[in-house]
Amino acid sequence: MNIALLAVDSSYPNLALMKLARYHKQQGDNVEWYTPFSHYDIVYMAKVFSFTADFGYVINNADEIIRGGTGYDITASLPDAVDAMQPDYSMYPSIDSKTAYGFTTRGCIRSCKWCVVPKKEGRMRPYMSVDDIAIEGRDNLILMDNNVLASDYGLEQMEMAVKRGYRLDYNQALDARLVTNDIAKLLASVRWINRIRFGCDTQQQVEDCEKAIERIRSHGYRGEFFLFCILLDDFKESFERVNHWKIKGDPKILPFCQPFRDPFAKNKIPQWQIDMARWTNRKHIFKATSFKDFSPRKGFTCNEYFK
Repeated sequence: MNIALLAVDSSYPNLALMKLARYHKQQGDNVEWYTPFSHYDIVYMAKVFSFTADFGYVINNADEIIRGGTGYDITASLPDAVDAMQPDYSMYPSIDSKTAYGFTTRGCIRSCKWCVVPKKEGRMRPYMSVDDIAIEGRDNLILMDNNVLASDYGLEQMEMAVKRGYRLDYNQALDARLVTNDIAKLLASVRWINRIRFGCDTQQQVEDCEKAIERIRSHGYRGEFFLFCILLDDFKESFERVNHWKIKGDPKILPFCQPFRDPFAKNKIPQWQIDMARWTNRKHIFKATSFKDFSPRKGFTCNEYFK
């Protein structure tokens, strides 16, 4: 069969499409990225986000079109035989030969309103081992677990990664509320690809992140901390939460703002959230300028939001 893959709304490596590629190649099928100039038995379309545009063209050169991903159907999942596959990294030549992507756990113990994981994946469960992810000599592991610190299995896999000498990046962020002294010691022992990532999405989590950072540093970690900050409806709360890290002035603590997007409805993003994200995420501006003095557009300064 002739199989095509189509990533509708993201250039980030799509794990599901890579697994489908390996599965079909093992069946003897031809697999390639979609083009309108060939005929296909099946086209797999993957859409990650519910708020992004769909593919803008009619596909009339395929016998069957299969749509998957949260952007199309939050309940959709790969068949078990495909889900068990290792990804075919040849589909993304930009991925270097030392990097692998995967999950060691699925699900989450939280119920954050901006996150689809509890509805899509349910509660925490073991999924795959770090040794199964680190195939073909790939020992830089980009792990997409949603709350690995809430899982004994996830922590065991982190310990295994330390023993194996794998380098890690949990790119969905860790939960600072769960960082005990023992977990802090483990986190300090990990070989991080870039930095440790935490979520800092509420005012209470500012204190949680402070405590977690202090504990991890007490065990010898000297690297950076990257803090994902969802900007919610309350302007004052969001500003104070983000500005806390500017006032602190620690060059190794890097906040990163994301405006709230309702995963189940297309909400309108307020202009102040867009401007606050621009201010925070451009580090040279964040370091040198207060939000009140930030001028994202000609003739406008963000001091207007405080009136």
